[in-house]
Amino acid sequence: MTTDPLVVEILRSGVVESTHLVDVALVDATGSLLAAAGDPMVHAALRSSVKPIQARAARAAGWTPASQAHLAIACASHNAEPAHLRAVRHVLAEAGLDETALACPSAWPFLPRDVAGAGRERRAQHNCSGKHAGFLAACVAAGWPLETYLEPEHPLQVGVRAAIEAATGMRALDELVDGCGAPTLVFPVAAIARMFASVHGTTEADAMRAHPFLIAGSERLDTALLSAGIVTKAGAEGLSCATFEHEGRVVGLALKVRDGTTRARVAACTHLLVDLGALDRDAIEPSFLAPPTLGGGHPVGAAIVRGELTFA
Repeated sequence: MTTDPLVVEILRSGVVESTHLVDVALVDATGSLLAAAGDPMVHAALRSSVKPIQARAARAAGWTPASQAHLAIACASHNAEPAHLRAVRHVLAEAGLDETALACPSAWPFLPRDVAGAGRERRAQHNCSGKHAGFLAACVAAGWPLETYLEPEHPLQVGVRAAIEAATGMRALDELVDGCGAPTLVFPVAAIARMFASVHGTTEADAMRAHPFLIAGSERLDTALLSAGIVTKAGAEGLSCATFEHEGRVVGLALKVRDGTTRARVAACTHLLVDLGALDRDAIEPSFLAPPTLGGGHPVGAAIVRGELTFA
């Protein structure tokens, strides 16, 4: 089923300055397509939206997180605020490791206000360091090599791939290298929605809702939505996923902004969740519903979503 995509218009001083097209799939827990916008079979890399499944695979390999906070940070794309760094280092310490074991790149904190205090780039400050800490803890528990834990042939990554393909219901179309160095697989958006529906009601979902701040942090949509009760996880290049109950059944939602724009992803995700009745408009900051366009430091427009889902 191919329909018109959602359109996110960026308005500045009353004029449409740019537009972004969004493909969407809404599926039930079996993967049956319930509604779509654009092409629900367009291909996308999973990127960070897959982290709850990667954490599931780490637990299956033998990692027993010491707390829900430890599991939450393994599902996170965090800002590298102090609470995030503490959680990452605690996971490593529980496994008898320190930051030098991480294979993700060094990075600065996400928010400018935290950069000065960071002093320098550090691996723990990479937004994926929690996932990597969970990976390493799983390798320690299973007795697997640590130095090669990101290689596709490593038993950890073989297990991750199997968990992802079980959740999507299909073989991966391709395998890429994520920004953090881990493998990232490619699937149709509809299969990604099915994968995320499998997160509903899981131990990972419980940890994410218990610790929404650890999943992202200040000024981030995922933290705001989790605080409002929506289990969600964004990924790079304009991908966003959520799972919730709709009309009495568990559903998975996945959207992909064709040009990868974050501002369009934020607007489209909140628009869809409100439109589907999963999110109360009053439960989310207006800046997430219509991300502002600034001029001279003041709002002079916003990102506005046009279009709607077509139900099967």
